Amino acid sequence: MSDNQRFTKNTSVLKASVFSVLSLFFAMQLGAASQEGHEKHNDAQHEMTPSTESTEHSTESHESEGFNPGTMIIEHVSDSHDWHLWGEGDHAVSIPLPVIIYTESKGVILFSSSNFHHGHASYEGFKLNHEGQIEWEDESNKEVLYDLSITKNVAAMFIGAILLILMVTSMAKHYAKNQGKAPKGFYNLLEPLVVFLSDDVIKPNIGPKANRFMPFLLTIFFFIFTLNLTGQIPFFPGGANVTGNIAVTMVLALFVFVTVTFSGNKYYWKHIFMPDVPVWMYIIIIPIEVLGVVLKPLVLMLRLFANITAGHIIILGFFSLIFIFGAMSPTLGYAVSPLSVAFTVFMSLLELLVAFLQAYVFTLLSAIYVGMAVEEHH
Repeated sequence: MSDNQRFTKNTSVLKASVFSVLSLFFAMQLGAASQEGHEKHNDAQHEMTPSTESTEHSTESHESEGFNPGTMIIEHVSDSHDWHLWGEGDHAVSIPLPVIIYTESKGVILFSSSNFHHGHASYEGFKLNHEGQIEWEDESNKEVLYDLSITKNVAAMFIGAILLILMVTSMAKHYAKNQGKAPKGFYNLLEPLVVFLSDDVIKPNIGPKANRFMPFLLTIFFFIFTLNLTGQIPFFPGGANVTGNIAVTMVLALFVFVTVTFSGNKYYWKHIFMPDVPVWMYIIIIPIEVLGVVLKPLVLMLRLFANITAGHIIILGFFSLIFIFGAMSPTLGYAVSPLSVAFTVFMSLLELLVAFLQAYVFTLLSAIYVGMAVEEHH
């Protein structure tokens, strides 16, 4: 089979997998919508009583009103109910996103996040707290509310889904019309990637049953890779920290866990619950094996989340040095700027490599786990 025929077959498999992408994203929407926002530190919002006013406290209050790198970084890596474009405070320009709330007393409520005026106003009895979460305006109201809003990360996933579907369908049409011809341009860039994943990652680790899991694993890779790349774009429609959201990586890991669990053959489960060791060692070995089943998806979840989030924090930290030293002295700010920008550009380029590596590692480990589950007894 020629490389072109083999790639045509792979793109057909990948095209078939695209129809499962939307179900994957809808599941992730529920995970992302339920994630608790990261805690924001903003000491300027704490009121000072007259009895505690002093020169030291006044200085701290003045500093807290200036540039706060911790707050800025957390705001940029956290999810939100609008897509910030530029500006700060009341002068901020952003794209409002739909707010969808369900409560037992009010049912389903749908409105635009612009009604919150960036957290400065309440609407329909709801408000945004300092952590970016929606809660009751009346704090004494203990009724449970379910926030199913289209947040920034969820909107970014829909954009990624559209890009992925357009890419794959366009690729399949191109190869259908150009049988026997070498691909050109963008398709020539994707061909080695798909062939590499198929022949060097998925098939060697799963074996004869690899084609059964090819759509799922290719979808996982391109989903992560696409959102990692769009997350590097500092302006709309990029800039969303999707794979740096632990709820998203958790759902991805759960998909792998469910796939491995329901695909495991009798030899896989026998190895876990009836290992080839003396019976008296079962009390030690079996709990370790069961713990390993749980830890595998947990490691997938934490590795992707930590690496992507850490990269964003480092980039924003280097960029913040300009304003930190600038607050001390304008001369220091100008002096640090070239060095800060140089490190920021370097880390951004390194993040492009990390975007691919994290998608590759997640797919590789998923293929290994699936291969262990379907491996026949020798």
